[in-house]
Amino acid sequence: MCGIIGVVSNKESKRLAELVVSCLNRLEYRGYDSVGVAALSSANLEVRKAKGTVEEVVRKKNIKELSGYAFLGHTRWATHGAPTDYNAHPHTDCSNNIAVIHNGTIRNFKELRDELQSLGHKFKSETDTEVIPHMMEEYMKRGMDTFQAFRSAVKSIQGSFAILAVVKGERRIFFAKRDNPLVIGLGDDKTFIASDIPSFLPYTRKVIVISDGELGYVTPNTVYIEDENDNPIDVTSRIKIIDWDASSASKEGYPHFMLKEIHESPIAVKDTISGLLSEIDKVSEIAEEIRESSRIIVTAAGTSYHAGFYFSLLLARKGYTSIPLIASEYHNFRVKKGDIVIAISQSGETLDVKMGIRKFKEEGAKIIALTNVIESDIARESDYKLYMRAGPEIGVAATKTFTSEIASLLFLYSLIEKESISYLESAHETVRNVITETEGFAKKIGEELANKNNAYYLGRGLGVPLAMEGALKIKEIAYIHAEAYPAGESKHGPIALVENGFPIVFINDGELVDELEKNLQEMKARGGKTYSISVNKRLNFADTEILVNTDEKLSSLAIAPIIQLIAYYASVKRGYDPDKPRNLAKTVTVE
Repeated sequence: MCGIIGVVSNKESKRLAELVVSCLNRLEYRGYDSVGVAALSSANLEVRKAKGTVEEVVRKKNIKELSGYAFLGHTRWATHGAPTDYNAHPHTDCSNNIAVIHNGTIRNFKELRDELQSLGHKFKSETDTEVIPHMMEEYMKRGMDTFQAFRSAVKSIQGSFAILAVVKGERRIFFAKRDNPLVIGLGDDKTFIASDIPSFLPYTRKVIVISDGELGYVTPNTVYIEDENDNPIDVTSRIKIIDWDASSASKEGYPHFMLKEIHESPIAVKDTISGLLSEIDKVSEIAEEIRESSRIIVTAAGTSYHAGFYFSLLLARKGYTSIPLIASEYHNFRVKKGDIVIAISQSGETLDVKMGIRKFKEEGAKIIALTNVIESDIARESDYKLYMRAGPEIGVAATKTFTSEIASLLFLYSLIEKESISYLESAHETVRNVITETEGFAKKIGEELANKNNAYYLGRGLGVPLAMEGALKIKEIAYIHAEAYPAGESKHGPIALVENGFPIVFINDGELVDELEKNLQEMKARGGKTYSISVNKRLNFADTEILVNTDEKLSSLAIAPIIQLIAYYASVKRGYDPDKPRNLAKTVTVE
């Protein structure tokens, strides 16, 4: 997820540069690796960009000194290529007549890049985005006008995107959207187009939301949009007046970032799978290393540990010696040459994980990093690196990043087992459907649990790490004491706490259902209030059940958003801010 902004005006001035900088400041939450601006004037197309924050880059590159009638601005969350000056957006063609900024991932960029290079195009970055200006340049060489060239380039792309482009000599900004957000703002003498409304909200409240598959262009006074079949759209019927304040708008109408980010999980999963497919050769090499290893140690903390535990169980079932290790306990463990350590960290900066991989590397193990941040410390210090590409997450409690971790690990597991990964192509649809179909039920359960001070989350087999994640979520944002453990352990002590009305949430992923039912009845016999989150097979006798049907391989992705929504609604019912749980930080950089 990156932040993009375009402004085109009737007047050419430096004031437009200052306006774009103010928009970029409001977009920085969408990406903070690097920043760049393209200024289009009657005489020139100039690009200034660098690694760093908006404030740093604006000062270092004197961006406020630029003058023009059209500007593109970008705040980057790196997905292809390290966060460097040359990978920062905008990107240009060989002649520097076309500038492009992009939010999303281009699945087939390697094939497009190879073809363009064979035609003589010279690339200056490692990004997927750079193929777009070069494709436009190539189509224009073949006789197309600028808009035809833009349309043809967009139709060549596989993946998700929001794209803005300018061409030297033209007073308009081209745009295209698939999956990633893009909205137009209509001013008096200028037109805005951006990732989200807050970026330009101080300047106009009149907006047009662009739908998937649409593309077109904006000028200072006009908007042209066509659908994916090249049919023009009447834009007058699409104009809306926004009455949100800037804070509400940044959440796109959601009351909290956590809820917004749960609803972003489908696109996060789609981008994760798309990104891994674009690097299938590298992921296959990592899978081969894991197959040939002596032992597999999966180390992580908190939510990431639960994702790693799930992956470790999958491998153990296939006969691999796979050991899940809580990162802070790394000093209790010794590795040796031939071992593989898989280090999972959403931020790529978790200190416990970092200290562990340094020790394990010294002892001779190879390190594989799975992180959401390109070229983070953990990624840089690892032998191999995999990226989730879920985009930045504002809420402290991990939601879409957990779902993307699971999706990444399912992808890797399937390659290790030499199984088809085709089932993952619909993974994002499963997540989207689950959220749509179950949110109301999850809200009801969450609000019931809000009245309790204690709860159990129980599962069997692969349901255990998901139960652990469910308990963690309701602990960290609703402050309800919740324990998770294998359901078969009930009789070995924990059932002593169960009394009339004590809540027990069963995670039923569709396996070992008969055994889970016995455990549920044991709890009911002591007066417990039982809830079941079930995939494909009902858990009989539960007092309340959410049942979803999906490919059994995707059961974890179906359960994840439900346990997150339950915790979210419990927190809100209790009057807490789920985005800022007490005593917690987004990235833990202390031991």
